[in-house]
This record gives sequence, C-alpha cells and structure tokens, in this order.
Amino acid sequence: MRKFTPMIEQYLKIKAEYKDCFLFFRLGDFYEMFFDDALKASRELEITLTSRDGGGDERIPMCGVPYHSASNYIKNLVEKGFKVAICEQVEDPKVAKGVVKREVVQLITPGTVMEGTMLNEKENNYIASLAEISEQVFAVAYNDLSTGETSAALVQAGWDSLLSELFNRPIREIVISKHLATDKQAALTARLNVTLSYCEEESINEPFDMLVKDLEDPTVKPAFGRLVNYVQSTQQRAVDHLKPVQLIVLEQYLGLDMYSKRNLELTETIMKKGKQGSLLWVLDQTVTAMGSRKLKKWLERPLLNHQALTKRYLLVEGLMHDFINRKELRTQLKSIYDLERLAGRVAFGNVNARDLLQLKISLGKVPCIKALLAQFSAADLVNRGAALDPLADLKILLETSLTEDPPITIKEGNMIKDGYDDKLDQYRDASRNGKKWIAELEQREKQATNIKSLKIGYNRVFGYYIEVTRANLHLLPEGKYERKQTLTNAERFITPELKEKESLILSAEEKSIELEYQLFLKLREQVKKFIPRLQKLADQISELDVFQAFATISEQEGYVKPTLTTGPAITINKGRHPVVEKVMKDQMYVPNDVSMDKTSQILLITGPNMSGKSTYMRQVALTVIMAQIGCFVPADQAMLPIFDKIFTRIGAADDLVAGQSTFMVEMLEARHALTHATENSLILLDEIGRGTSTYDGMALAQAIIEYVHNEIGAKTLFSTHYHELTSLEQSLVNLKNIHVRAEEYEGEVVFLHQIEEGAADESYGIHVAKLAQLPAALIERAAVILAELEAKQTEYEHANKQSVQLSFFGNEPEMAKQVQVKDYGKIAAAIESFNLMEMTPMDAMNELYQLQKKVREERQ
Repeated sequence: MRKFTPMIEQYLKIKAEYKDCFLFFRLGDFYEMFFDDALKASRELEITLTSRDGGGDERIPMCGVPYHSASNYIKNLVEKGFKVAICEQVEDPKVAKGVVKREVVQLITPGTVMEGTMLNEKENNYIASLAEISEQVFAVAYNDLSTGETSAALVQAGWDSLLSELFNRPIREIVISKHLATDKQAALTARLNVTLSYCEEESINEPFDMLVKDLEDPTVKPAFGRLVNYVQSTQQRAVDHLKPVQLIVLEQYLGLDMYSKRNLELTETIMKKGKQGSLLWVLDQTVTAMGSRKLKKWLERPLLNHQALTKRYLLVEGLMHDFINRKELRTQLKSIYDLERLAGRVAFGNVNARDLLQLKISLGKVPCIKALLAQFSAADLVNRGAALDPLADLKILLETSLTEDPPITIKEGNMIKDGYDDKLDQYRDASRNGKKWIAELEQREKQATNIKSLKIGYNRVFGYYIEVTRANLHLLPEGKYERKQTLTNAERFITPELKEKESLILSAEEKSIELEYQLFLKLREQVKKFIPRLQKLADQISELDVFQAFATISEQEGYVKPTLTTGPAITINKGRHPVVEKVMKDQMYVPNDVSMDKTSQILLITGPNMSGKSTYMRQVALTVIMAQIGCFVPADQAMLPIFDKIFTRIGAADDLVAGQSTFMVEMLEARHALTHATENSLILLDEIGRGTSTYDGMALAQAIIEYVHNEIGAKTLFSTHYHELTSLEQSLVNLKNIHVRAEEYEGEVVFLHQIEEGAADESYGIHVAKLAQLPAALIERAAVILAELEAKQTEYEHANKQSVQLSFFGNEPEMAKQVQVKDYGKIAAAIESFNLMEMTPMDAMNELYQLQKKVREERQ
C-alpha cells in the first residue's frame, strides 16, 4: 500500500468527501490540486501541470492557482458545469502541531454561485430540486441564491411536462434523489444541460419551516426540503435572505412547452443560442438588472388573468401618455443598483463597503422616484409611488457610517467615516499625526538639551529612538534618557514619553484597520435587519422598470393596446413580427391582417418558400404572448381572446441528443400538441409531413388537420406545400385557405409578403433555388425535368379520366368500394381501433405490415 506524506494524507481524506468536486486545497498563497484533479484542471483551465514528491514511489501530478486571483479560475470551472470545494487553513500555522488543520468552508456549484463576477446580472441563476410524488406527479422547487427568490410548483401531467417546466427557466443545477431512475437522470443532463447533485433529506427544520407555513399545497414541501438541505450543507453559512416559497399554480399561466419556447425564440435564438434576435432582445428596454430579470420571468410565464392584464395595460398606457416624466423616471432608475443581489450578499456575508455604498446611492433615488410618480395622471402609477418605501432609516445609517470612496476589500481600512466611533478616531489621529508629533518632539528635545544635532529616527528592529553623538552626551539631563543602542560615534535613547507614543503610533494603523473591520461586520449585521424591506422595494422597482420598458418600446415601434375578448375570434389589423421588423431596420416591413372566427378556426396557408408563411405564423403567436405579459402589440388594432396554451411545430431540426430524426421530432411535437391542446389553445404547424414520403406526408397532414378540426377546435395556423390539402376547405366547415402572394416578373419571382384569401396556384420552387444562386446548369436541368414530369402527369390524368381514382382528399373513398377483399370490414375495424397517438413509429409500421399481408393473402 502506498505511503504518503501527512499533508497528502490530509488532502486525500478531505477529497474522499468531495469526489465530484475540484478540491482547491490551500497551501500558502496558492490553491493546489493533486492527482486526477490536477490532470483535469490543467486541461480545463489551461494551466501548467507539474508534480511533487508525496511520499510514494512516484511523483504526484499537481497544479495550482494564486489565491488572490482564484475567482476567475473558479468561474471558468463553474461555467463548464463543475463544482469547486474551497478548502482553507482553519488553524494558525504558528501554533499548529504537525500539519495545519484544513476544512472545506464552501462548495461553489453552478446553482449556488454568489459572487457578482460569476453571475450574469440580467439572468437569474436558478438551482432546482425534484421530488417524485408518483409516476405522473412531480414536485419541483426553485431558488436563486443570489436574490433569495424561492418558488415551487406541482407538475401533474407526467415526465415530459416536467421537462418542459424545467426548460422554462434558466436552471444551472438540479438536486435529485440518487434513487431517481437512471434514464430520467440521463434525460435531465442531456435535454437541459444541467449539473446533477444529490440529497436525500427532505425534512424542513427551523428557521426554514417559516418559509412554507403559508403554502396552500403541502405536496411541494419535499422538493423544497431537499433543496434547502442541499443549499445549507454546501454553503455552510447564513441564508437569511431566502424569501417565503411562492407556489406557482401552472394552470394560472399560459402553457408554453419547451418546443414552443424554442421555436418562437422568446428568450434566445435557435441558431446562436443568444439573446440578440429573440423577442426578449426587442422588448428589453429596462435600465436595471432587476428589471431585465423580471421581464424575462414574465416572458416565461404569460398570464391568463384578464383583470391582472388590464391593470398592466393601464400602467403602460399611463407611462406612454406622459413622455417627459417617463423619461425622467427612466433616468432615475438607471442610478439604482441591483438591490436584490445586494440584499443577498448582505445575508450571505460577502458584501463589501462598495456594495453598501451602492445601496446608499440607490436609496437616495427612491424619494425622487416617489415624487415623479405622484405627477402622473394615471392613478395606478400614483398609488405605486406612494407605496414605495425609501428606507430612510437605512440610508441615514449608511450615510453616517461609510466613507465616499471605500476600498474593494474589507480588511484595508478607510471604510468608516470619521466621527462614527470615538476609539477609531483616536487610532486615526495617532496614525495621521504621528510623524507631526515626532517632528515636534525632536524640536522640543533640541531646545531642552541645546544639542543641535539631536535627531529622532526609526527602524524596524528598535522602533523609534533619540540619537545623540558621543561629543554631546554630557549635555543630556540625568535620569530622563534610557539607553537603547550603542553605535560607534553615537548613542540611541528612548524616553518614557516617546516609548508611550511609539506603542500608540506603531499599533494605531493596525488597530485602526482591525477595529474598522469589526465595525463593518456590526454594520452588516444591522443592514441584515432591513433585508425583507429591501427585497420588497427591489420587487416594486423592477416592476416599474418593466412597465417603462413596455411603454418605451411601444412608443418607439408604434405598438397598440390590445383588446381582450371573451369570444373565440381573433382580429389583428396590420400585424407585424416584432423581431423581423426590428432586424429589417430601414427596410419596409409588410404588415398583414389576421382574422379567425368560428368559421375559420383553422387557416391553411400555402405559398412558396421564403414568402413569409413562417413569419406570419410566428407573429400571431408573439402578438398573443406580448398581449398576455401586459405589453402593447405590433399592430394597428388587435382584438384577442386569452389563450391557455401555445403549441408550435416550426422549422426542421434533428434532435441528435435524443437520437431522433427530423420526422420523428415533427411527430413528437405534433403528438404533444394534439394530446394537450384545448379549444382555447393556439397551434402553429409548419410543413407537417415533409420529413417522409409525399403520400405518407399528405396523409398525415390531412389526418392531423381533420383531428384538430373535429376533436379539438383550437385556433390553428397550418402551412403546407401539399396543394392537394386546399380541397379540405370544401369538406371542413371551419377551415379557410389563405396564401402568401408572389408574382412572376420576367422569369423572376417577386415575393410580396401579403396574405390573401384562397390557395396559392404555384410553389415557385425552382425560382427560389435560383434566388439561392444554385449553378445555372442545375437550374436549367431542373426546369426541363419539371416540364417532363408535368407532361407525364397531364398524360396520365387524361388516360385515366374515366377511372375511379384513389383520393386522399375527396369526400368519399371511392377506391375502397372496388377493393375485393373478403375481410374488408374486419381490416377497416382494425385500422379504426388503432390509437396512433400512443403508438411508436415502429409499432405503426408493424401493424401496417400485418394488414398489408392479410390483404395480399385474401387476394390470392
């Protein structure tokens, strides 16, 4: 068995308790890592890998980072999903017997980051936890440790719905039981790209039991218990800033599954995974970090409450009507720092004097904001101003205690104002006036002794001293001077007065810094008492910021207040896509109307590629979402019902993570919509069926349309290149054909981006290929092949015009009457009994094969 040095033995013992973490092991001015940690860290952080003797047969791999710059390296690891355990010396090396005692003082994980440099100020940093209540029911709890926000929800529609719920928030880490099924654990990491952590304890002890005492549904408590036990065990410090758990009743919010959120690009784009190009990018005219985070949360959970939305519209309208006051309000809000995270840092104990100075500056703006809001004509804005708590008592405390330019660290001094503490003032006086006092003493001693060459000096070994040359020693009075050091040509002395002052002067700065540190810790404890009021103020300020952002963008882009109706009709006059419109900048965006009522529950959209079908569909959904977060909408007029869910299938994308093809993704997303949609839902389906053969695709597309029409009754926009589907307008009373206009001019296609009634008469596929600048020879060959195919089709139709043809789209399946199969009734019954929504593609293929086999046997 290998024998290691005592220090390496200590490292291995601590590392055994933190196997899934990088252990930052404090040695002097460095955090060192050894063995596998060193190998991985050198690769991940691109730092030099060295080695050291550890007492064994071979040298131990080792790498390290400087203590003073460790935060950047920790940030790098945490952003990659790793955990870092900080192991500090907890014993003074001077008094240690043997190896200095070390302990892990903090575990930094992706979901528990508190340092401002490691956080995106405009993003929440959530950690979540799960509790499996039953096969179909899961409790989930969320916490943003940096702000104290805590919430929980009950998901009762199965595992897929849970994944959609978790996808809806920027979660970095999920705490689960180690007994959760391995396939579910794999799905969490693959689908959500999160770090998994484990905790079995679900009980809730003091003081955290107070955070759940008002919960209406106790079912979510196990998830919160698991979460808070994990946070407490990893952070090993006070988390007094956690807010009471807010129960999220999912049925009170617009349902947006992970497919819809992704396809509509609400908070990030599909391609670049960035904010620019998303709806959030357009709407985010906030000027505070708190406001930006609040806006994102509203986008993730649009409302269903008519009354709450009406109140939001009134606030936005009130801000729009008073441009001057709104602009001044915006200016004042810009000076407000991140109160939420400042409160979190106070509670967590890592706040510094500059943070508290930011808090003081922010509180100084609140009276101005209150006065501004009092000047608005909208009563709701006036009331919101009156409700703001300026925390005057906290502001006075900070004003009397803090200097105007404190250092970053809290152990350098110069944080506390003069006059705040008498003892500190004495130390400072001694430190500041020490040299002046020494110079004055030197002059007094020269006069008293009449020794012109007498001087007072200082060195680190002997401290302060009075130096007199040997020639003048006889002039010194008896008994006053005490010899301290003998030199070749002089003697050095000290007097009781100098000795007393020396002690005060030399220790004054050190004692001043230590006392300031203690005074700051006491100040921080005093500020902790204001955390609940600070959090409430932060919430009020962030909402004001979002409302002014809505008013600002609405005025800039010409958005209008929507009218919410209780009926089923949608009317949007000259609606626009907010993102495309902004991206186009100086180009003219072509607006389009949307009209859907009982006779047009389904809009079947045809037209060439690139003509704007997908844009038209998306703009309807984005308009609905904007209306249901309380923002005005991009249109000249909009009358909308409140939708309960939005489902989308837009764009072709393989799901390589799950090993699924484009067609499988299409079918899964379609199934999700068909399973969960209601008559109050909005469904967007773009080019369903294109991932398989033509007839398969057409059959599936028609079947889906008919199912939505007959079984669900949801508002549906369905775009397609299968022109044969347009005949459905004759058989489905609530379906209406519309198309995107395109004109051919001198051999070129011109997209007009205008929606008109009726079906498109041509797809212009080759023209689009030409626009994409495919080789000219290829385009010419495609035109020849198209002409040949069209000629053959015409010849075929002419030859068979008297025959009864199989049609997927006629009112009567005529061909079925001609099929000479003895057991046709049984086969038809078998087909009718299939539950396609619950079958896998392979199951469906097997059943189809068996039926085909039976038909062939009957014919023989």
